[in-house]
Amino acid sequence: MVTDLKLTLMEILDGSPKYKVSRYVEWLITLVVLVNCSAVILDSVPEVHAVHKEFFHELEFWSVMFFTLEYVLRVWSLGAKFGPDAGGAWKGRRQYIFSPFGLVDFFATMPHYLHMFFPALDLRILRVLRLLRILKLSKYNTALQDLFHAVHSERRAFGSAAFLLLIATVVSASLMHFAEGHEQPQFFGSIPHSIYWSIVTITSGYGNVEPVTKAGEVIALLTGFLGVCMAAIMTGIVASAFSNQLSRKKAAYQSQLRAVLADGVVSDAERTTLKKLQAQYRLSDAQVQLFIDEAQNKKK
Repeated sequence: MVTDLKLTLMEILDGSPKYKVSRYVEWLITLVVLVNCSAVILDSVPEVHAVHKEFFHELEFWSVMFFTLEYVLRVWSLGAKFGPDAGGAWKGRRQYIFSPFGLVDFFATMPHYLHMFFPALDLRILRVLRLLRILKLSKYNTALQDLFHAVHSERRAFGSAAFLLLIATVVSASLMHFAEGHEQPQFFGSIPHSIYWSIVTITSGYGNVEPVTKAGEVIALLTGFLGVCMAAIMTGIVASAFSNQLSRKKAAYQSQLRAVLADGVVSDAERTTLKKLQAQYRLSDAQVQLFIDEAQNKKK
């Protein structure tokens, strides 16, 4: 009975479409995270903090209790993920505890306990740590995961673009040092000083220091143009990576769908698996129906 309870709780917290309550749990966690992050931002305003200090303190306390309970329940329920022959209860727990999501859940509660044991800790550090709770939302939205997977899949292209960016930065900084070093030694007196200007100019299109020589103006214009080119290159790589990532998700779902429809019978377990994949890949009902129609037409 305890094992069944663990398994049910694990599936609910994991967002399984098998249980309708899992959707409400997801919404509740999302709401608490958003309220917390909003409270941290507002609490940083001195005027608001002075008036609502007690409210923010109470909200933080009960939020930490909520996140702690969620973390403990996740660790406890994941003991049912693997049977005794597959590694035992602690295999699933270890996977979660040391996973990115597990670490985010752990650090969501840490600021409060750190303040309890180290009351002299800088409040600004605690605010930053508490704002990291917003990363919990990445568990329920694949945007951040898609970005990491896209960057990883296109790592060679990103590496090439980064290499070009490094060359452009060093060359423009060196040229600006020779052009403006004598006129503005406080900003361009050395190449390392000029690199800061070059990075700001390439990334924003407008440097933090105005050149005073004609040669410096030409170099600044060329550097700004390089920045536009690099932005176009990086944007193209990211757009291509996201498109490829979406195509891989659709292909994976279609492959699973074809396997399910191969025998002409869809069991409850297979239907649950497809629902879970649809939720995981964030596919709409219209897209899924289109895949089903395509698979059925191919069978005919």
